[in-house]
Amino acid sequence: MQFLLAFIVAAPVIGAVAALLPAPPGLRGSSPQQAVLRHGVVVSGIVLIAAIVLALGFDRDHPSRMQATTDISWIPALDVRIHLGTDGISLPLLVLTALLTFLCALYSCFKLPAGPSPRAFVALVLLLEAGTLATFAALDLVLFFLAFEMVLIPMYFLIARWGGAQRTAAAGKFILYTVLGSVVMLLGLLLIGVKSGTFDMVALATDNGRGLTHSTQVVAVLAIAIGLAVKTPMWPLHSWLPDAHTAAPTAGSVLLAGVMLKMGTYGFVRIALPIAPEGMHTFAPYLAAFAVAGIIYGSLACLSLARQGNKGDLKRLIAYSSVGHMGFVLLGIASMTPAGVNGALFANIAHGLITGLLFFLVGALKDRYGTADLDTLAGATGAALYGRAPRLGGLVAFAAVASLGLPGLAGFWGEMLTMFGAFDPARGLSRPAFLTFMSLAALGTLLTAAYLLLVVRRVCMGTPPQATPEAREAQEARDATGADKSPYADALVPSEAGEAQGPQQAQGVRQAQGPQGPRGSQEAQGAQGVQPVPAGQPPAPGTDSIQDVQGYELATWSPLVALTVLAGLWPAALLGLTDPAVQKLLAGGKA
Repeated sequence: MQFLLAFIVAAPVIGAVAALLPAPPGLRGSSPQQAVLRHGVVVSGIVLIAAIVLALGFDRDHPSRMQATTDISWIPALDVRIHLGTDGISLPLLVLTALLTFLCALYSCFKLPAGPSPRAFVALVLLLEAGTLATFAALDLVLFFLAFEMVLIPMYFLIARWGGAQRTAAAGKFILYTVLGSVVMLLGLLLIGVKSGTFDMVALATDNGRGLTHSTQVVAVLAIAIGLAVKTPMWPLHSWLPDAHTAAPTAGSVLLAGVMLKMGTYGFVRIALPIAPEGMHTFAPYLAAFAVAGIIYGSLACLSLARQGNKGDLKRLIAYSSVGHMGFVLLGIASMTPAGVNGALFANIAHGLITGLLFFLVGALKDRYGTADLDTLAGATGAALYGRAPRLGGLVAFAAVASLGLPGLAGFWGEMLTMFGAFDPARGLSRPAFLTFMSLAALGTLLTAAYLLLVVRRVCMGTPPQATPEAREAQEARDATGADKSPYADALVPSEAGEAQGPQQAQGVRQAQGPQGPRGSQEAQGAQGVQPVPAGQPPAPGTDSIQDVQGYELATWSPLVALTVLAGLWPAALLGLTDPAVQKLLAGGKA
């Protein structure tokens, strides 16, 4: 166990380097692309297995104690060490990161986003995983900062090279915001290290700020909080997030929402709360106010995007919902109580599971329809997924009600506990102010339910269109040939020059295509008055169904569904890990 955590952090880096090298003969598969994608699944799978072994071997009787530690001198002149370890606070985040990365690698193996070399894509995903795991395992302030920054370059290139429309601008905005915030955070970390004489996070947490003056703690927390708030993101430093999510590929959005946003809130819990408690106490009311503003703002923005006629993008809507959900996490941290901080940590995990599932589902919808625009998907009567793709529609509805905090699912407990924390905040904090914050957060839950139910109504409900004979004939021809991985890659629709009328002309289209099937002669198709629809276009008019959940999608999404239900029905499995560690953290290492 002593070296298992170090292996978990180092293995993705080794895998990223290996992804850029030629594959061994046994792993080449049918093509170099298949080989490197398989390599990504294997490496991330090994890391996930190691993380599960670490969790199974974790001493649950002492979750507040750092376990699986590695402590090696790195830069003696500055007393910087490669100090790794995990406790009940960081262990769930380590497992979540390993799980989501594996699921993204598995999904991309079947649905690789359009872009440059697959080798670079796999290497960047694994490098991103390594940086995130190192952030959650680091117990040295300098090492934490380096790992915190390590994830920026991979995510930048994932957005800029494999993203959709406006990807360059979105990637530039992402890197600009996060780098500027990190520069300010570095100043705060260095101030703590210089004034206290050590960068060791365990020693600093045990000291509980006694070696730092009040003014030093205030300045340090202000600087650190700015950098962490950008990564979380906290309103009003959130504006990079909707653009980044809208442009990012599916795997990028899942990792960005599922694990990268958690790095910011984890920094508040691991650094600001125990190392500079007086500074945190000073800024707690302001942090809570910004958190509640984010809850209300994010909910109202989502409600606006969900309304008909506003051209709301589903990925953008989920990004704004993340601003609101992370507001609950920040509110719990700002309460500085065991209930609030435990709720924040629980909400972190729940958000990673549920929002990761939502981005997977929206990516699947975009693959089928060619767009994530809600008005295009739903039209005037609704997309009717319940009738056209019932399993996909059921999963969308499940993820939505989980996200709105339905009791019995993972999203409920975190939000409830954070509001409990705000109801009775730590000693010295204004209870009337926090009661106001709690009331506004409760209003945010109602707004969240409103926009998510509106999305379910527009996407899952409605009247499915009746299939015309021509559409049925064309669908049968595509099914018979099996030439396309995408069911809509070469759908035949009536052209403006002349519409095919009746089964006889549809039969003539198939004859004109000849042995080449649906990818046959463009001239023959044009002569019959029909033309192919490029991959990613909406289904043909008159088609009454779309492709339902496929096998690889079911394999990717099922773990997230199962864990969302498990965490909702058995919250003690997670709270039993976090609560002793939180109690010790808030007591200055004495509990």
